[in-house]
Amino acid sequence: MSPKERKMNYIRITKDNIAGEHICCAMSGKQSLAKKAWMTERFDEGLVFYRSEERGKCFIEYIPAEMAWVPIEAEGYMYIDCLWIAGAMKGHGYSNDLLAECMRDAEKQGKNGVCILSSEGRKKEFLSDPKYLAHKGFTVADKSDCGITLMYIPLKQDAVPPRFKECAKHPGTDGDGFVLYYTDQCPFTYCWVPVVKAAADEHGIKLTLIHITSRETAQNISSPVTTYALFRDGKFLTHAIQSDKKFLALAEVN
Repeated sequence: MSPKERKMNYIRITKDNIAGEHICCAMSGKQSLAKKAWMTERFDEGLVFYRSEERGKCFIEYIPAEMAWVPIEAEGYMYIDCLWIAGAMKGHGYSNDLLAECMRDAEKQGKNGVCILSSEGRKKEFLSDPKYLAHKGFTVADKSDCGITLMYIPLKQDAVPPRFKECAKHPGTDGDGFVLYYTDQCPFTYCWVPVVKAAADEHGIKLTLIHITSRETAQNISSPVTTYALFRDGKFLTHAIQSDKKFLALAEVN
């Protein structure tokens, strides 16, 4: 173990203990309600969530790709919804621990491999670091016009690489003004979507909200990311969750 590494114990969140456990990506009670409800409905579909025993942003969430709320074709793969290590938790090898557990689980279940969303070039908000993934053996299987990539690591020699559906490869939407697609998978949408909508209304900005509430809908959205996808006049703008100030800057409001 290197000087920076230290042992961490992890807790698996299940439908039996989720009511009494915090989830690292939502530190407040209100933020966690929608996220916990979303997770509870996914556990029987194979959702797995591990977090650090210590409080902080240190967790992994993954699910069989057929059940993932993203428009990909990845039969027989495990899909990582989120691998997030932040703040004081960084630099101790925890991401290696969590990723290794996902890989072990996928192999135990006879999966073809593991896949995850990332980005071209530098790391982007709410996406896994492409350099870290490449270091761990992941390669790019497919990419979207907006620069978001689908990376994977095979666990079988004959595994067919996963890929985006055509709707995700070429993101776009109908109508003018801003259009925001979002799910309850990320708890930050609970906080920021209504704040951004209020800011838009206050400044007379057209913003249409589309709350994705089913896997079938999510798997056919014209965006590689469905937790949060913001469009303007039909063109994809960002997958990064916006504050009111950031949104108004995008809308060019002084």
